[in-house]
Amino acid sequence: MDKIADENVPTIEYIVSEDRAGMRLDQFLSQKLTDVSRSFLQKQIKEQSILVNGKAAKAGNKLNLKDRIQVTLEPPKELQIEAENIPLDILYEDEDIIVINKPKQMVVHPAPGHYSGTVVNALLYHCKESLSGINGVMRPGIVHRIDQDTTGAIVICKNDMAHNYIAQQLKEHSITRTYHAIVCNPLSQEQGTIQGTLGRHPVDRKKMAVNVKNGKTAITHYRTLDPLNGKYTYICCSLETGRTHQIRVHMASIGNPVLGDSVYGPAKCPFHLTGQTLHAKTLGFLHPRTKKYMEFDAPLPEYFEKLLRILKQ
Repeated sequence: MDKIADENVPTIEYIVSEDRAGMRLDQFLSQKLTDVSRSFLQKQIKEQSILVNGKAAKAGNKLNLKDRIQVTLEPPKELQIEAENIPLDILYEDEDIIVINKPKQMVVHPAPGHYSGTVVNALLYHCKESLSGINGVMRPGIVHRIDQDTTGAIVICKNDMAHNYIAQQLKEHSITRTYHAIVCNPLSQEQGTIQGTLGRHPVDRKKMAVNVKNGKTAITHYRTLDPLNGKYTYICCSLETGRTHQIRVHMASIGNPVLGDSVYGPAKCPFHLTGQTLHAKTLGFLHPRTKKYMEFDAPLPEYFEKLLRILKQ
């Protein structure tokens, strides 16, 4: 499937290739336009902003080989994101990048329901105008992210050169990313690898699931750090890929959901936690300017350390 128009022009056109023939129109578009929700796409199809071979179509229409899809979407209205004087736990900073240790309950970039108190709001105050612009005004400097209730190390780019260089390493899966987590139940083996496809849950679109059709390859290596009290296990996970909710879904798929994760694990948690016990511990990459390897370690948050002490008893 080849894109045959510039993405910067109002109308984008796609030609359906053999490997995409038979796919639903909305499914096809959701794979191409990853920053747009499927419900939004379905609305645009109804409003005839999306045409197939120049004619109106339905979201569930099956595509044929060499169908021409024309997408004319009005650019989203961008909000004015305010700079906020929010303290950042800075692990490293120079003219090109800043590495922070993100706390729990802090969203990385503004989104519906979270237009203040985010990492981006804090960065706009701290870095002023020195943030990459590739991901637009809603996500300045953001080249990757972690979930709201996941803590730990993330890197932010201060210019487009740094952004492109770090993004390429992410694409090539050459960045070192290790996470520490407390999972429910003992592991069936001390270490292992979980590999397969990961994609949107076929029924609950807010969740991810393993081995779904048209999912993306996801690989997680895990090992036991401490068996704790036999009911929970302290583990380290190394990522080869960085898919949405990857560790949370993978560990739940083998019977070891992350403690506190009410989405993929038990709805009730005996420790009154706020979200999953998951921490981005180590982040390593080649510096965009010096090309030298750098590695950063984010200390475990206090609640995590306290919980480990309790579970060792």
